[in-house]
Order: sequence, then structure tokens, then C-alpha cells
Amino acid sequence: QAQLVESGGGSVQAGGSLRLSCAASAATYSRNCMAWFRQAPGKEREGVAVIYTSSGNTYYADSVKGRFTISQDNAKNSVYLQMNSLKPEDTAMYYCAAGRWVNAILSSWDMELWGKGTLVTISS
Repeated sequence: QAQLVESGGGSVQAGGSLRLSCAASAATYSRNCMAWFRQAPGKEREGVAVIYTSSGNTYYADSVKGRFTISQDNAKNSVYLQMNSLKPEDTAMYYCAAGRWVNAILSSWDMELWGKGTLVTISS
């Protein structure tokens, strides 16, 4: 059964860190790429980071470059998002997704499976 389960969200103060985890079933992890997206209240969903599972290539949205790091553990069928230097504007529901592709600037994608999300709240 294909599924994605996110964890690690929470509430921290600005400047703090969080690490999100996404556990995938084996069938899900076989997708071409895994990515993190986020959606703040009243805003559209936006791409945050993507990792291509075979090559390990990664791409980030400009808003998180230098602060967030996406990584994978193939043995655990898991993807992680290390978030440092968090800002109030990072507050959103964060979703893990698996699919075919995400473009290099994270503005367009073709994803097949989505998790239910984990909430990240950053206070100033």
C-alpha cells in the first residue's frame, strides 16, 4: 500500500530548528523523486525542497536556500527536512510527496502521492 507519513512538526521560536521526517512505503519510495511542500493559511501550496532518490540531486526554493536541507535514508525509505534559522514566515502545514518530477525552482511539479501533513508554527 502506497503511503507517506510525516512527523516532526511543532512550535518553535524564530531562529530555532526542526527536523521533519517522512516515512514511505517501499512502493512509494520507488518514485522518481521525493519532495517537501508547504501551505500557509490563505496561500497556495509551494514547493520547498526536492530530492531525486536515485541520483541524490537536490533543489530548493529560494526562500529556504541555506537554511533547509533535504536528505534521504534509502535503507529506511525515509526523507527528512532539516530546517534551521526558522522564521515566522515558515509557518505552514508541511507535506511530503512522492512522484515524477519537480522543476529546479520548485514552481511546478507532477507528484502522485501526498502525506497528510505536519504543522510547523514559528513564533517571533
